[in-house]
Amino acid sequence: MSTAAQTRSLPVPDGLEGERLDAALARMFGFSRTKAAELAADGKVTIDGVTAGKSDRVMAGAWLEVEIPAPAAPVRVIAEHVEGMRIVHDDADIVLVDKPVGVAAHPSPGWTGPTVIGGLAAAGYRISTSGAAERQGVVHRLDVGTSGLMVVAKSERAYTDLKRQFHDRIVEKKYNTLVQGHPDPMSGTVDAPIGRHPSSDWKWAVTKDGKHSITHYDLIEAYRAASLLDIKLETGRTHQIRVHMSALRHPCVGDITYGADPTLAKRLGLTRQWLHAVSLGFEHPGDGEWVQFDSEYPEDLRRALDIISAES
Repeated sequence: MSTAAQTRSLPVPDGLEGERLDAALARMFGFSRTKAAELAADGKVTIDGVTAGKSDRVMAGAWLEVEIPAPAAPVRVIAEHVEGMRIVHDDADIVLVDKPVGVAAHPSPGWTGPTVIGGLAAAGYRISTSGAAERQGVVHRLDVGTSGLMVVAKSERAYTDLKRQFHDRIVEKKYNTLVQGHPDPMSGTVDAPIGRHPSSDWKWAVTKDGKHSITHYDLIEAYRAASLLDIKLETGRTHQIRVHMSALRHPCVGDITYGADPTLAKRLGLTRQWLHAVSLGFEHPGDGEWVQFDSEYPEDLRRALDIISAES
């Protein structure tokens, strides 16, 4: 694990227009308000390249850059209640979690917000001890800004078996996303390698020397300004759906990082990308039987669909 300081930057979404800097940092990067204020006081935060104070107001589209000091000690799992996190299924081998937006899968350097692992620990769940200390039991992840289903291994056999199933592409991962415009063709496959963005260490992009990545998409419903797609992943690269939809020139609505129109997100009341992990299917590590779990859209995504449907 790297112990070097990190620098991260993001554009301010329209939904945070006029917010205090410390509040915006907390929402965008997962810091506590206290931590955000400390970073600003230490001169670690800039707005469009200018050092900013904790009470400065942010403007939509401005770039916030924050220098995150290296952690003084290895990242630890902190048990804390996670608001809105729902347990879908629980048995001796696995626990299925419906992860809300704004929650990371596990602790990582620079992230001080809530985590799935911390929420499970607070609820008294004992999970597999396999894997790195801060991500024990985690066999796959969802972005902080993506909601939906995650499976966490409770037993050691479950961890080993689920890792095998993800590696062998046995697991069926389905997402729904609302993208800008109307893809042509309306159903298809994106087969394009994904690697680090050439000019950003926190973004990803389609690159010649990236890792093999395949995304299948099918139209669910077309609206005047956007299309609701059903997504099936063959591979599981970081930001895969977001990168591939952006490469098609139809970024996920609300995903300003990958080129989405902020005015559309504002009109729909979104402060994150419209992307939800709706279904997860796999062979149960206990008996080998196929199991599938489903998740409904959270309130912010349902509300956005209602608005754009009424406009069509």
